[in-house]
Order: sequence, then C-alpha cells, then structure tokens
Amino acid sequence: MKKLFTLSALLLASVVFAQDEPKKLSISGSVDAYYRTNLTSSDASITEVLDENGMGTGEFIPQSFATSFADQTGFGLGMANVILSYEGEKTGAVADLAFGTRGTQAVGDGTDLYINQLYAYWNVSESTTLTMGRFNTYLGYEVISPVANFNYSTSYLFSNGPFSHVGLKADFAISDDFSLMLAVMNPTDKNNNLVGGYALGAQLGYAGQFLNFYYDDKEVLGFEIDYTGGFNLSDALFLGINAAYQTMDNAGFYGAALYPQFAATESFSIGLRGELFGNHEKDVDDLPSVFATTLTASYTLENLIIKPEVRLDSWSNDMPYVNNDLDASKSLAAFTLAAIYSF
Repeated sequence: MKKLFTLSALLLASVVFAQDEPKKLSISGSVDAYYRTNLTSSDASITEVLDENGMGTGEFIPQSFATSFADQTGFGLGMANVILSYEGEKTGAVADLAFGTRGTQAVGDGTDLYINQLYAYWNVSESTTLTMGRFNTYLGYEVISPVANFNYSTSYLFSNGPFSHVGLKADFAISDDFSLMLAVMNPTDKNNNLVGGYALGAQLGYAGQFLNFYYDDKEVLGFEIDYTGGFNLSDALFLGINAAYQTMDNAGFYGAALYPQFAATESFSIGLRGELFGNHEKDVDDLPSVFATTLTASYTLENLIIKPEVRLDSWSNDMPYVNNDLDASKSLAAFTLAAIYSF
C-alpha cells in the first residue's frame, strides 16, 4: 500500500508539473483555393502534351502559364498546409505537411508526397544554429506557401529554381546586420540521393539583402547565383527585388523581377510583379524570353486573405498559346481570385 501511495503521489506531481510547464508544441498552417479564367482565350482552349520527340501524345491540358501552381481554369484547389513545431530550450523540430494540388507539385519526389519540410535544429549558441533535414530553399523572393507571397501566382524565377533541400546547414548571426549560412545537401529537391555527389549552398545577408549561391556537379541544377532583397521607400511603399542566373553545361536561365507594393490601409494593399525571364545556351543566340506582369490586390479580414489578380505573359519569339480564334499567340492573360486562410 505504501508503494502504491508513493507511486500515485509521483504521478500526481508529474501531472501538476507538466501543467505548470509552458506549452512548447505549436500548430499553424493555411488552406487556399482559387478561381481562374483566361481573358485572351477560352477556358476550354487546350494544348496537346508532346513527348520527348515533339510528337503529340493524345493527352490535352488547359492552356496556362508556364509557372508553378494555380494552373487550372475554373475553380481549383491549392493546398492544406499543417505545420507542427516543437521548441525546446536549445533544440527543436518542425514537421511541415502539405496536402493538395499545390503541395503535391511542390513536394513531388517519390513516396514522401506530403512532407514539405521536416527538420531538427540545435541552437549551439546565441549566434549559431545547426539544422538537419528537409527545408525550403533559401534562394529566391517567393516561397511555396501562398501566405508568405504577395502575388498568388508564382514567378518564372521561383518555378525554375529549387523548391527544397535535404541536408545540413549552419546559420551564423555575425552581427545585428550581417548573417551567413553554409550548407551541404543532396542535389536539389531530392529526398534520396540516387545520383551521387552532393550540393553546396551559401547565403550572405546584410540588412535584409541576401546574396545566395548553389552548386552541384551532377547535372541537377548546376550553379545558381541569386540576389533577393527589398527596400522600404516610405511607410506605405515597399520595393522587392529578385535576380538570378543559373547555368549547367552551357545552358540555363536568367531573369529579374521587381515587386513594388503599396499598403493603402492596414487591411488593403496592392502590388505589381514585373518579371523578365529567359533561357540561354551556348551557340544559340535567339532563345525565347518572356515578360510577365502581374497585378495583385490583397484584402485581409481576420485570418482570411482575398487576392484578386490579373496576369499577362508575353513571349518574344515563341507562340505557346492560342487566342479566342484558336490562332497561335505569343501572349496569355488571365484573372484569378484566391482565398487564403491562415491559422
């Protein structure tokens, strides 16, 4: 009986102690859905999927921009994003799960369809953090989650660059303004390293401006240098900037984008993304390039964000679209209305 009383007392004490401890587990995330309609062609306009030899496959898809996500006409689903975070005194972990069309397109690789991010970290000191696992890329202005992007549709720079990395990175807070990140990783967007070799990454930050580097020698992405930053031009006006150059075996892409954004009120903002994106290849002088303009308004009501958006993409010497008369066209315009709820 004495042993039973002692055990009961210990269990009661542990429950009381646990109740006094602050909760360290947090749950956050978002859901999003949208409606999109083409303005310069019918929503029923379709493009035949070609095989590697340029022959028709008999499979047809709706006409859309050549960027990631929000590529359906009519009503479409984004993703349900659920983020579980546990924070200890010096260590912690994050499990970021993405379900739905946007999540599947972002995660992809193999059977790990729902893992957007999955990593553990150790705050070695006040200025040094080690992180190991799968984490979203440090390159570029835009991210996978629609909550953190001003525009709902994504840029060509984002869509052609890496989405995520699996590896080990070290973040150093050198001073209040300077930061440094070094990483060794699997080649980009690969949960399992089946190609051999590894990728190296680095980021140098100063006062909100970041110079990013990526390199692998296994013909996955090759070498990419990327600048991401922005400036507050006034209390209400912000200008974001992204520029990148990528090369692999004398081929690759380049581009730049500007993101002016104006906050009219606490709940309503309007922003423009103007982007020039092109491909380059040795001994080829006239590869097609695209200029894409996206005008987005953002209205916030509690945790709900409503984003109406108009986008126009115009190619230089290629005609990848059809117009309302089903004639080949260099341009495509579309209207999108997105609803994003974060929690």
